[in-house]
Amino acid sequence: MNTAFVTGTTSGFGKAIALRLAKLGYNVVITGRRKERLDELAKKITDEYQVNVLPFCFDISDRSACAYYVEEGLTGEWKNIDLLVNNAGLAAGSAPFDEYDWDDWDRMVDTNIKGLIYITRMIAPLMVARGKGHIINISSIAGVEVYPNGNVYCATKYAVNALTKGMRLDLLKHNIKVSSISPGAAETEFSLVRFHGDRQKADAVYQGLTPLSAEDIADALEYIVTRPEHVNINDILLTPVRQGNTYLYNRE
Repeated sequence: MNTAFVTGTTSGFGKAIALRLAKLGYNVVITGRRKERLDELAKKITDEYQVNVLPFCFDISDRSACAYYVEEGLTGEWKNIDLLVNNAGLAAGSAPFDEYDWDDWDRMVDTNIKGLIYITRMIAPLMVARGKGHIINISSIAGVEVYPNGNVYCATKYAVNALTKGMRLDLLKHNIKVSSISPGAAETEFSLVRFHGDRQKADAVYQGLTPLSAEDIADALEYIVTRPEHVNINDILLTPVRQGNTYLYNRE
């Protein structure tokens, strides 16, 4: 039975991905910062699927916490990570570059870039030692094309795409696959977090269109992980049908 390690599973993409992988028969390590939600997800997985689940409550932007949970928390068969899904990430704020809040910038860089680096740097050697593995980074259409007031968020997702390509080259000799999924407009908690809980602003993002759902992203990931062993899907870029690029929409 395969084992997956999924970050940011207390809502949205991460929760849907963890459930989908459990449905596919993976034992799953689930991580997140909200313990109550993490425990609820662990119970749901245990109740609905005949797999093992290991919940870790920590913030991936904390390097020492990453080290503790990977080095001390993963014991026995749990060290045999077949799939790492780097999902944890966020957008914080929306403003012109010269007006942006410094703390929002720091949150995005610390989580979207540094957190992804920390956890991958610690798990990759476990894959290297076994001569196999698969890393999937959840990126964004914002890593392909920038948009107004997105500046540093876009920069973090450009970094995720560059890291994905760099990992693919460096880990090639170890037979480790590296993929990414780049969603367009998707309705989870993403915009609610970005606008610091302002529901009106968050809802306006998706007005006049049917956005992607967490299940759509789980579908894309399922496609990637169910390809034959000799096939690697480098990236899947998906958008709602009414989205043309990062900022152009045909709204109803």
